[in-house]
Amino acid sequence: MIRVENLRKRIGNKDVLKDVNFILERGSFTVVVGPNGAGKTTLLKILALLTRPSSGRVLINGVAVGPETAALRRQIGVVGHNSFLYAGLTAVENLSFYGQMYGLERIPGRVVEAVRQVGLLHALHEPVRTFSRGMLQRLAIARAILHDPALLLLDEPYTGLDREAEETLNRLLQSWKEEGRTIFLITHKYADGLSLADRFMVLVKGRVAYAEAVEGLGAEDFRGLCLAGGEGA
Repeated sequence: MIRVENLRKRIGNKDVLKDVNFILERGSFTVVVGPNGAGKTTLLKILALLTRPSSGRVLINGVAVGPETAALRRQIGVVGHNSFLYAGLTAVENLSFYGQMYGLERIPGRVVEAVRQVGLLHALHEPVRTFSRGMLQRLAIARAILHDPALLLLDEPYTGLDREAEETLNRLLQSWKEEGRTIFLITHKYADGLSLADRFMVLVKGRVAYAEAVEGLGAEDFRGLCLAGGEGA
């Protein structure tokens, strides 16, 4: 479970996040939408322990995040705008490196299974520099799930994916949800978000404008709330 209390992030003379409060229950699936510049990616980076808030705090399973809680990173899988992959290495070399970083056992088997899940077995030994944008995104997803994290943070994971790959991602999201993982997904794809999530959040100008359950909310209602918050069509 994640609790965010009075979170604020100031960059230069601008408050990117202001008085953000919410709770992510264990096993919940939350979709986050909002206009560009709303602070969505900054919020995800704070949850991923990639940057620190200016004030306020984040608690993961009751533990306040701080310099001494780096071990919490092992519970988190992140797909962001940066793939965190090395272009000169092959897919298997990249994932094996991360497996060693996480101190995993049975790394070869874990690597093959992660790559199989994202549909990249055919490119297992190909250098990442030859990958298309969609293949790179698939491998970034494999990297994020390699260590079997309880919390998955995804920032526009559909970027660069063709329809087949999008359907693969949706199946993975559904299976992760059924396994009880906590999922925090930033996306512009309303339909997919509404069909998979149990909660949604609209972020506007660094503040949480809406945070409600998806149940009983129709697609047009959802789209209307997004547009009210400044999200484009």
